[in-house]
Amino acid sequence: MNKRACESEKLLIREARLEDLDSIVRMVNAGGPDGKERKELPLTLPPVYASTFRKIASDGNQKLMVAELNARLVGTFHLTYIYYLAGLGRPDVQIEAIHVLENYRGRGIGSSLLQWTITEAKSMHCRRIQLTTDKRRSRAHAIYLRAGFKFTHEGAKLYLRDTQ
Repeated sequence: MNKRACESEKLLIREARLEDLDSIVRMVNAGGPDGKERKELPLTLPPVYASTFRKIASDGNQKLMVAELNARLVGTFHLTYIYYLAGLGRPDVQIEAIHVLENYRGRGIGSSLLQWTITEAKSMHCRRIQLTTDKRRSRAHAIYLRAGFKFTHEGAKLYLRDTQ
């Protein structure tokens, strides 16, 4: 499958629905940059996923999105609008959890997700789009650079001990 195939097929980008939840969770946990599954998931997802989905869906500053190709979910991403006092109060949009199913990569889907986000951010009068990315994901970095992103900041994370 090549990039032309994606261009000839209709990619639909829409807000996620509860019935998409299983596919989304499995997609974002499918494989890290090292190729290993991020988290082993049971056949039936624990209720915490549905609860979290409902929180995201009810928050007007968040959008959980999916990409469909021929009625199959092939991608997902999560937008959060962040309001600051800087920049005359214009929001930034944080894009996270950008994933495309492995066998659909290289077809322009990731670029389409970014272009959709850029259009959305402009319509919301956002100041900028920001994202974090694993330093080992060089293919993703190339897509971000082609879309006009610049690597301007170094990020840091503090992982908190699991309380469960």
